[in-house]
Amino acid sequence: MIWAAIVLLLVLALFGAPLFAIILGAAAIGFLTMETPLAVLHITIYQLTDSVVLMALPLFTFAGFLLSEAKTADRMMRLSQAAFGWLPGGMALVALVACAFFTALTGGSGVTIVALGALLLPALAKAGYQEKFNLGLMTSSGSLGLLLVPSVPLLVYGIIAQQMSQQLDMPSVEITDLYLAGLLPALLMVVALYLYCLWAMRKQPVPKQAFSFAELRAALWQARWEMPLPFVVLGGIFSGVLVISEAAAVTALYVLIAEVFLYRDIPLRKLPKIMRESMVMVGGILLILAVALAFSDYLVFAGVPETLFAFIQQHVESKLAFLLLLNLVLLALGALLDIFAALVIMVPLILPVALGYGIDPVHLGIIFVANMQIGYITPPVGMNLFIASYRFHKPITELFRATIPFMLVLLVVLLLITYVPSLSLFMIR
Repeated sequence: MIWAAIVLLLVLALFGAPLFAIILGAAAIGFLTMETPLAVLHITIYQLTDSVVLMALPLFTFAGFLLSEAKTADRMMRLSQAAFGWLPGGMALVALVACAFFTALTGGSGVTIVALGALLLPALAKAGYQEKFNLGLMTSSGSLGLLLVPSVPLLVYGIIAQQMSQQLDMPSVEITDLYLAGLLPALLMVVALYLYCLWAMRKQPVPKQAFSFAELRAALWQARWEMPLPFVVLGGIFSGVLVISEAAAVTALYVLIAEVFLYRDIPLRKLPKIMRESMVMVGGILLILAVALAFSDYLVFAGVPETLFAFIQQHVESKLAFLLLLNLVLLALGALLDIFAALVIMVPLILPVALGYGIDPVHLGIIFVANMQIGYITPPVGMNLFIASYRFHKPITELFRATIPFMLVLLVVLLLITYVPSLSLFMIR
């Protein structure tokens, strides 16, 4: 009977059954093999409601949807250009900064390519950059902000790690620690890509635009209601005045007032549609999260992490070798799976093994999201490659070639993040 259930589950997966159903089915089969009543699934799924930071997920997501529907991209573009356009390689830096901040605020890399692509690609061409360079830069920059506050992937990782800390002998992972740990790695990625842009265009000098204080002041005034947002979130969280869920509520309310009543970018009649779309996405994430926790409970009860750790330790004795193997696996997963699916499937397996090698769980979270970020542009099936191909009307093979140099730069930074833990942990340890 058990083998028949396994075969049926595999067939359903091949025919495109929903991910949550496959994960829940695997957990049910696992508990049946242990002769455990399936009522345990209800208990483990209900554990998700114990998470004190759970409310932050729908609130941050709703705020991100509002910002993506408003004219935030235009204002971020103008402000970045006024602030950095006069520097060497100014337009390249403008693209990097604008994409990183927009991705951080909205929480979606594909959204960044769609929203900013129409603005930045013509601006880069007008500034004298070559088309291949522009395509590679825009496609690679689309996921730069996933390590910045209020990163939803880091939040999801933190929720899973906190739930698993009740089963494993490990301290609870604080969301604020993850947000602090992601700041310097995200900055390193932006700086590394900017330096590469300067080197790549060294033989083709691009004229710099003149700095205009009047334009900078006008851009700041235009973005006056959105500029304080990062400081509200960062200041509230890191000062200890607000916990994560409170900061998310303040963020959602602030964005709602700014975009609907102050900028008036979003009419009231569109709010129900935006709410519905954002909560549909949240519902999908929560459903997968809940069943993933049930599956992780089965893994712990069955001793799978210990068995997996013993097996890996037999073949991979060195911590450095394990980290290299981990990066290769995560890069492949990032190219094949959505980031949230990869998180809920792999974190319950990887976290206990990584702890066995002495890897800090906060550092592991940064490694995980950094790999997923690069996975978005990893050939042959990185999601951002297909989004950019659709948005810019270019063959996918052309985007493969355009993004490879940028991906190599990001891989070098990934190795630094992986093998120098202090880059992530110096602010929290």
